[in-house]
Amino acid sequence: MSSPRSPRSPRGRASPKSLQSPEGAEQPPDNEPHPTNTQIPFNADDDVDSAIEDDGSIISSTVSLSESIFDYRNIHGRTFQSFRTTEYWGPNDDRQNNGLDIAHQFITMLKDDRLFLAPIGHTPTKVLDVGTGTGIWAIDMADAYPSAEVIGTDISPIQPTWVPPNCRFHIEDAQLDWTYQPSTFDFVHIRALYGSIGDVLKLYRQAYNALVPGGWIENFEFNITMHSDLPEIRDNPDHIFKRWANVFFDATDRMGKTARIGMNGTMRKLMLNAGFVGVVEKSYQVPCGAWSSDKKMKQIGAYNLAFMDESLEGFALFMLTEIMGWEYTEVQLFVLEMRKALRNTRTRPYYLVTNCFAQKPEYAA
Repeated sequence: MSSPRSPRSPRGRASPKSLQSPEGAEQPPDNEPHPTNTQIPFNADDDVDSAIEDDGSIISSTVSLSESIFDYRNIHGRTFQSFRTTEYWGPNDDRQNNGLDIAHQFITMLKDDRLFLAPIGHTPTKVLDVGTGTGIWAIDMADAYPSAEVIGTDISPIQPTWVPPNCRFHIEDAQLDWTYQPSTFDFVHIRALYGSIGDVLKLYRQAYNALVPGGWIENFEFNITMHSDLPEIRDNPDHIFKRWANVFFDATDRMGKTARIGMNGTMRKLMLNAGFVGVVEKSYQVPCGAWSSDKKMKQIGAYNLAFMDESLEGFALFMLTEIMGWEYTEVQLFVLEMRKALRNTRTRPYYLVTNCFAQKPEYAA
């Protein structure tokens, strides 16, 4: 994942370039209209446990990845990558990486056990995974398509060394000018770069250039606002779900990035602006906790809660201390409040994720 280093700016607020088209499109508001749960079945009379229940087995079953060969910055016991051109807000230590691998599990389930939804129509020959993180998607893709060459790029070398022979990892900053020759890849995959890209339109244009005519791009992004249909949460602007999202919108604005990429049809608009056609964008409601009456959604919710439980401190630590100027104890109390609210599955919390795919025209040069 990649995000160029920005100076700390506690006073002014930067306007993310990523949400400004060449015509100067305005930045969307922080919050879309509040959704209503229409995708996650549940029994209103169920007395769901407010704790993780047996979801701890999900956390304990994940495998820690290999240690990095680089030295990392240490912030209150958590390690962060400091690349020569980029500083990423998320930790790169085992705990955060375990969370990323858990997220990969429920994202794949959400896509009906598919690694991508783009209708490629043939076996890809060369695939690029931008911001590969732990490399788990690239490894699974290489296993699924052994005749394809799969390349994963990231600023942090946290990927395992034992990988399929058709899978390689490069340390690269996706926000710099790409060095790949035009028309190199059949498929470009991007996932969870929210809050780390200064110019998403540039990113899409570079992907467009790197794709062969008729090639596909797919981008999956999280939305950081947690929701509940309970009026006491939905209508309360001071609830932790609202305060959590708002402070991170503020922090990423100050960094010159965007945490809004999955909102308001932004990916669809920017892909069209970059020249892609056949754009399909879909949002999914993802439960947090095993409160759904549907077996699949119940399991997705359990994995999601495990992901959040592993990741909350990592989400908050850099941005709130280094960007927003909070004290460490303030961050810990904030994380504790959010964790308690997420574990209260009686409120049936959920959030939205957005998947968008599109094609480079077959007649493109």
